[in-house]
Amino acid sequence: MAGGSGTRFWPRSRTRTPKQLLPIVGARSMLVETVARLTPLISRARILVVTARTQAAAVRRELPGIDLLIEPRGRNTAPAIALAALALQRRDPTAVMAVLPADHAIGDRAAFRADLRLAFDTAERSDALVTFGIEPTRVETGYGYIRPGPRLPGAGGRVARVDRFIEKPERARAAALLREGRVLWNAGIFTWRVESILAALRAHLPDVLGPLAAAIGRGPRALAAAYRRLPSVSIDTGVLEHARGAVVMRARFPWSDVGSWAALEPLWAAGNGTNAVRGRALPVDSHGCVVDSPARLIALLGVDDLVVVDSPDAVLVCRKDRAQDVRVVVDELRRRGLRRYL
Repeated sequence: MAGGSGTRFWPRSRTRTPKQLLPIVGARSMLVETVARLTPLISRARILVVTARTQAAAVRRELPGIDLLIEPRGRNTAPAIALAALALQRRDPTAVMAVLPADHAIGDRAAFRADLRLAFDTAERSDALVTFGIEPTRVETGYGYIRPGPRLPGAGGRVARVDRFIEKPERARAAALLREGRVLWNAGIFTWRVESILAALRAHLPDVLGPLAAAIGRGPRALAAAYRRLPSVSIDTGVLEHARGAVVMRARFPWSDVGSWAALEPLWAAGNGTNAVRGRALPVDSHGCVVDSPARLIALLGVDDLVVVDSPDAVLVCRKDRAQDVRVVVDELRRRGLRRYL
């Protein structure tokens, strides 16, 4: 196994819109699926789940026996990764780690494990910060993009230096990137040596790493005090966009970041004709719609490409191509003081 006894994997659990995200894949949650797809490459004893305090009890029920690292509050991905790296350094300073978000749908487990092994080999042989790139299949405003640079020797020509990270673009910019044909989606799956990511955090985000390094191992109160001082920053914008050692590996496994309602379409579409449905829906002369209605019946008549989400206290209706913009609704609810709907 790449990395030997020092290798550690950790999937990060997070709450995102949609809030019902974790229990949507068959009878098992996406968090459970994330752990299951690592077998037999990685044993459960080498998995560390980083989660929020509010989710810890649910994660323990779903993954009994898995080590948890609990964040006192959410501060985006850079603090979560820094905390995990510091915890792993205390176990084994030579460890190689992977960052595996728990809200990804990956269809081919064998291909995923093969790619992960190759990424570990690449990270272990160098100081590279390895990210996975996905061949784009559509115009997408909810993903970051990567422009690869020169290819590196070995790895079948699948690993290249990162020329540029491009944050989630507007629709016109995303369409132009696809026409350009030299970009990949940033999957948000990473591998690196623990010492390499800690060095990068020390160089680019000392205000994140410093307080965490001082607090780790001193108990929940010290960690909570540290988190109150931390900025909210992603690993992409805080570290990877500035690091000289970032490389991208083209993935060979099917992938979807289930971060919007529209992304659920391929997961729910089986057996529902041209519409993707979970719960109760009656589509008539309607096509390409995504419906989540666990309680009430939703009737659709003569509409196409809509997202309809029925929750106990609110109903969301939007065009499918605007599903990534649900955050605009969230911002407006906050602006109007309607926080009870968040």
